[in-house]
Order: sequence, then C-alpha cells, then structure tokens
Amino acid sequence: MMRVIRAKTKQALIEEIKGMNADDSEYYLNLRPTVDIIEALMEKCNGVKRVSCPPSLLQQTAKKVFKLTNEKGIKLDAGEFKVGRPKKYDEDTIREVLESRNNGKPAKEIATEMEMPLRTVYFYLKNGNNNQ
Repeated sequence: MMRVIRAKTKQALIEEIKGMNADDSEYYLNLRPTVDIIEALMEKCNGVKRVSCPPSLLQQTAKKVFKLTNEKGIKLDAGEFKVGRPKKYDEDTIREVLESRNNGKPAKEIATEMEMPLRTVYFYLKNGNNNQ
C-alpha cells in the first residue's frame, strides 16, 4: 500500500516524514522530491522501494535526486493520483464539438445546442482533445 505524505513546504514535509511511524515501501509526495526529502525518507523508513510525485513535479526534479534514488535502489516515478481540476466534459462531448465544427456549424450554434459556454467551445476547437 502506498503511503501519502502531504505538506505545503519542503521543511513541513521533512518534519512530517520525521514524525512518521511507518515502514511502508511506497510513498507519494505532493511536493517535488529533493535530496533532503529522499534522505529523510530513507533515514526514517526502512525498505523504501518507490517514491512517487505529480508528473509535473517529476519533470522538475534534479538529476542528483534521480542519481541518489538509483544508487539506493528506489524507483522514482509519477504517481497515479489525479491532480488539478476535474474535467467537466468527457471525451465524447469534446469529439461531438469537433465533429460539429468539421460539419460546418458555427461555434455559437454548437455552444447553444450543447449547452456549453462559447468560450469553452473555442477552447476545444483550438486545443482539440489534447487537454486531457
């Protein structure tokens, strides 16, 4: 089972780790992993095998953190947690907007028929289905 560790700052996250009484093998961090955070996690928790964080933060993670986790046999990857605002319209609705436009319907008519804000229709026409 994956243990979730959340905090607003790096220092608060390290304090949270130091206060834990857990020996789980998988951890999810809501902040970007740093050497300090990984070291605190290894010091407090025996048998760490996997550390996850949001995909956007994983891209910003320093190479030295990846090097440290590789040396210690810890897998560092993007977590499965959904982050951010949930999508209001499903893929079928977006596809219907795009097909209507391809069939020559004006954006205003699509918005009225689908009961969707005009701005949202323009967003999907511009970005297609790539925003998922």
